[in-house]
Amino acid sequence: MGLSKRDVEHIFERLRSGVVPERGLDAFAVGIEKQRAEIGRLLDLAQSGEGVFKFLRGGYGCGKTFMARLTVLDAQARGFATSFVVVSDNDLHFHKFDDVYRKVVQELGTSSCPRGALGDIVDRWIAKVENALVAGGADDSAADFDAQVQKRMGEEIASLTGGKAPEDLARVMREIFALKQAGKAADAGALLSWLSGSANVGAAQKKSAGIKGEITGRDAMDYLHGILEIVKAAGYKGLVIVIDEAETILRMRQDVRGKSLNGIRQICDAADRYHGLLWVFTGTPDFFDTNRGVKGLQPLHDRIKFLDHNGFVSMRQAQLSLEEFKEPRLTDVALRLREFYPIANRSLLEGKVDAEFVRRLVGEVTKGFGGDVGIVPRQFLRQLVNIFDLVDEQPEYEPSKQFKFEPREPISDAELRKMKGKPAYDPEPEDDKGYETTTVEF
Repeated sequence: MGLSKRDVEHIFERLRSGVVPERGLDAFAVGIEKQRAEIGRLLDLAQSGEGVFKFLRGGYGCGKTFMARLTVLDAQARGFATSFVVVSDNDLHFHKFDDVYRKVVQELGTSSCPRGALGDIVDRWIAKVENALVAGGADDSAADFDAQVQKRMGEEIASLTGGKAPEDLARVMREIFALKQAGKAADAGALLSWLSGSANVGAAQKKSAGIKGEITGRDAMDYLHGILEIVKAAGYKGLVIVIDEAETILRMRQDVRGKSLNGIRQICDAADRYHGLLWVFTGTPDFFDTNRGVKGLQPLHDRIKFLDHNGFVSMRQAQLSLEEFKEPRLTDVALRLREFYPIANRSLLEGKVDAEFVRRLVGEVTKGFGGDVGIVPRQFLRQLVNIFDLVDEQPEYEPSKQFKFEPREPISDAELRKMKGKPAYDPEPEDDKGYETTTVEF
């Protein structure tokens, strides 16, 4: 895979901060070929019109976020629109579908517009509506052409969603088109913000479209269905929604945990209604296997239970297991990164950071976390890139003689708790009781 100079700089700058890059992951995706192929199979299903979901399962440091980001890039390369959402215990609770909708739509991306792509998607759809009218014999210079476009927009939304889209969706879309035609870009942008779930849109803009209030949890998933169909009508193969760090739910209040888990159950149950949509969730074994998590909500556990037959595990089941990093894989990743690290004197880097030194580095970083490889990769890669930088900047630096591992701040809460011998979350007396199924309507 060819990398631009900008992508290379992006990769190493993100790794210096201990963060998974958003681009160029293919250049050092090592040891996940089978898992990546399984995601490819699901993309094939979504492209053929199926609605599907998958849960990426792995401990801290197994590369769940890396795999999730790679899924986004693979999907965009195949012509999908995507959305990458990180679970937050502050503003994303899965029983509040307006929260889910708002996050998903605000994070829409495509290969040409990595984030905030709703406006671009809508423009592409409108252009296709106009072209279809012209192809059917309409005169784009006629006085009533804009009215024809608005009429066709409403008809397409109704047809594509089987008449289930909220009426306000078509009203807002028609008004966005009218405002753009009138050169009122700011007002059109305000309505796009409303359509993205914002509660900060002025009354005047909403009145122009004939709408009131905001998108609520009761109708949010119907709006998502409408957005999905518009995405496909705009020429994209479908939509991939990644929900990263679902284990954050374990740190929420007990009542919120139960409702959020049940919200995920509702999403899974309704997945086949959203043709061309792939949901991907990431979570730790604690999230899936404890009564505090998925196992405590029997209907969800029944649907996505991890099946292991004496060590034989199918990748096609609901949970896709990611293996923890071992020394050979970390070494391969390090050497792959060394290949395209931007340095004038590459032989100097290869001589000072050879495979033997990389293996020593793995051992030192692992030792720093009490021998636990599960949380090593992020710290390992930060140390590795820092060594690359020192070799490049300081000709007299000899890593084999002068390197000493020291955990670099800031480290994640998970790493900090692990170093102190604490569990990933504070246990509660009610943890083993599980949850009652609560109806969530959408």
